[in-house]
Amino acid sequence: MSTVREQSDLADPSTPTRPMVVIAGRPNVGKSSLVNRIVGSRAAVVEEEQGVTRDRKVLNAEWAGVPFAVMDTGGWLAGGDDLETKVSAQVERALAEADVVLMVVDVTTGITEEDLAAARVIRRAGPPVRLVVNKVDDINREAAAWEFVSLGLGDPFAVSALHGRGTGDLLDEVVGLLPAARPDTPGNGGEPVRSEGAGTPRVAIIGRPNVGKSTLFNKLLGEERSIVHDMPGTTRDAIDTVVETPDGPVCFIDTAGLRRPSKTDRGTEQHATMRALRALERADVAILVIDATLGASHQDQRLAERIGVSGCPAIVALNKWDLVGPDERDAVLATVGDRLAFLGAAPVLKLSARSGKGVHRILPALRSAVEAYHQRVPTGVLNRTIQELQSRQPAPRARIRYAVQGAIDPPTFTLFASARLPQTYLRYIERGLREAFGLGATPLKLRVRLGGK
Repeated sequence: MSTVREQSDLADPSTPTRPMVVIAGRPNVGKSSLVNRIVGSRAAVVEEEQGVTRDRKVLNAEWAGVPFAVMDTGGWLAGGDDLETKVSAQVERALAEADVVLMVVDVTTGITEEDLAAARVIRRAGPPVRLVVNKVDDINREAAAWEFVSLGLGDPFAVSALHGRGTGDLLDEVVGLLPAARPDTPGNGGEPVRSEGAGTPRVAIIGRPNVGKSTLFNKLLGEERSIVHDMPGTTRDAIDTVVETPDGPVCFIDTAGLRRPSKTDRGTEQHATMRALRALERADVAILVIDATLGASHQDQRLAERIGVSGCPAIVALNKWDLVGPDERDAVLATVGDRLAFLGAAPVLKLSARSGKGVHRILPALRSAVEAYHQRVPTGVLNRTIQELQSRQPAPRARIRYAVQGAIDPPTFTLFASARLPQTYLRYIERGLREAFGLGATPLKLRVRLGGK
C-alpha cells in the first residue's frame, strides 16, 4: 500500500483536497460541539466526559460559498498516561496539516495550566490561529472572555457552540484566512462525503472491544492513524481512510468495539455503538475481528448476526493467532465453526495485526468478496445454469421456468416457478449458483414468484 488519504467519514478519492481547519485545545472545552455547529449536524461524539474524542475526524463544511474541511481532534495534554500521550501526538500531527487552527477554551473555567501548555504548542505549529472562547451563552460572560488574551493568541472570539451564538462571525474570519479555494464539489451540509458511484469499496472493521481492530486498521494503512491502547473502548468514532492498493482505492472504516446492550444504554458508548452500526450498514464488506486467544464468543456470534442482517459479505479475522498454542488451535477453530456457521463460507484468516503476519491475505479476500457482491449475471447464462441444475436434480412437483437477476449488492435472483419450491431445493439452487458464478461467501438472495412462461 503506497498512499493514505485522510478524508471525511467516507470520501471520494477523486475529490480535490479542501483547505483544512483544525479544532484544537485541552479536553472537555467543547471542541466537538463546535465541529457539529460548523458542519450543521451531530457528526462528532459529544459527551460531558473528559477525553471523549481521541482520534482525528475530518468532515466537509461550507460557509459563505467557501468549501473547507474541519478536523476534530482529541484534547491536548502536556502529560498524562500512555493513552493521553498518544491522543496528544495525534493532535500535534493534525496541527502540521492545518491551514487554520481554532484553539478552543472554556470561559466557565478560566485559564488553566493545560490551556497555557496547549497554546505554546499551537503557537509553534505555524498556521494562522484564532482563539475561540466557548460557552459564552449570554452577554454577561463576554467580559470574562478577554481574560484569555494572556494566552498570546490575539483577540478572542466569544461563542456558544451549543446555541450558535457568535459562530457566524468566527466563520467569516476563518474563510478569510483560508488559502484560495481549489476546485471542489459543492458542500453537502456537513455530511461525510460518500463514495457511491466512485467505485471505492467500503470495508468496515467490526468486533468486540480490545480485540485489535485499530491495530489491524493501522497495519492496513501503514501508519498510526487510529489510537491503539490496551484499554477497551479506545475508538469512539467510526474513522474512515481511503488507501491506495494495487487493486485500486479501498476505504477502511475503523469502528468502536460493540458491547452488550446493557452496557450501551446511555452516553458516549451508545453514540459510539450507533456509529459503528451505521458504518456496517454502509459497508460493502465487513471484517469481523475475533481474539483468537479467546475463540469466538457469544458476543462475536451476535456481531456476526448484525453483519448478516446488514446484507454485506464477511471476512473473519482471527487476530493474535501467534499467541495460540498448537494444541489449542483446533478448539479455537471449532468455536468459529459452531458460533459463526450462519456466515456460510466466509473466509477465516489467521493473522497477527501487531506483527503483520498473515495480514497480506486480507486484500485478496476483500477483492474476491467485493467482486462477488457487485456481480451481475447475464440473463441467458443464468437461465442455462438454472436448467442444468434442474436437469441434475429436478424439484419435487415444481419447475423453475425462468430466472432474472433483479439487483446486486448483494446479488438477488427472482425465480419464476410453476409451484412452491421447498427450502431444501432452494438451498441446492443457491449452492449451484455460487459454484457456477464464483459468488463465494457473499450473501445471495433468492425470491420465488409463482407463474411465468
